[in-house]
Amino acid sequence: MSTMSRTTSPTASRVTSRTIPHTFYLAGRSLRILRREPAYLAFTLAQPMVWLLLFSQLFERVADLPGFGDVSYITYLTPGVVVMTALMSANWAGTSFIEDMTRGVMDRNLTSPVSRGALINGILAYQSVITIVQSAIILGVAFLIGARYEGGAGGVLTVIAATVLLAIFFAALSCAMALTLRSQESLIGMSMFIALPLMFLSSALMAPELMPDWVGTAASFNPVNWAAVASREALLEGTDWEVIATRGGLLCAAALIMGWVATRAFRTYQRSA
Repeated sequence: MSTMSRTTSPTASRVTSRTIPHTFYLAGRSLRILRREPAYLAFTLAQPMVWLLLFSQLFERVADLPGFGDVSYITYLTPGVVVMTALMSANWAGTSFIEDMTRGVMDRNLTSPVSRGALINGILAYQSVITIVQSAIILGVAFLIGARYEGGAGGVLTVIAATVLLAIFFAALSCAMALTLRSQESLIGMSMFIALPLMFLSSALMAPELMPDWVGTAASFNPVNWAAVASREALLEGTDWEVIATRGGLLCAAALIMGWVATRAFRTYQRSA
């Protein structure tokens, strides 16, 4: 056993030493590409602002219904918009893999010293940065138009952490689908087929007490709802950290599993190449 440990440990160390710098390089590459596309950057920031302003006005009187709670609708809605934005943004993460396949970059990457883990981690790190920036801007704008965060700075950081975990989960899922489907059209269709039902089968827009029972049951198995519940709870006065820890643990486990699935999807891609 000791001989095996001595022979495998250096290999694992070499893999780790390659993966970390390659992850940072690939994430930086994606950020540099984004910087050269200001129109896309503006869209990723403008869309959640439209959701925030539109939904907060459209459903404002929902907060007056019995059973909704004693918070304003903009305060209730803000964590939901943060979560929805992370979901929709991360849902397109796999398109970069499709573009690399089309240009022949993917095949070159797979025959280079770059580890498969770094190829996935680079996308996930990039998506995490985007999610942090988007979440901070949404929370700031929402505060200016009336949302209040009784959970303080710790609550705001918890919202961002939960949202990043959700983004990692969906970005990894998108990458896995891209490697399996190998088609931009199929990826877009499948992504929207998954994202929209999950978004509406959650408490992102509506209090669970006002939902049909079957929707509430489905929401309990929905990662989008886990993030929405944890985020909303973090911003309330008298935060229930047990609720946050439970949902956060589920999100963390889901993100790790989906990251592993995405890495394994490279085998499917190479077999079908």
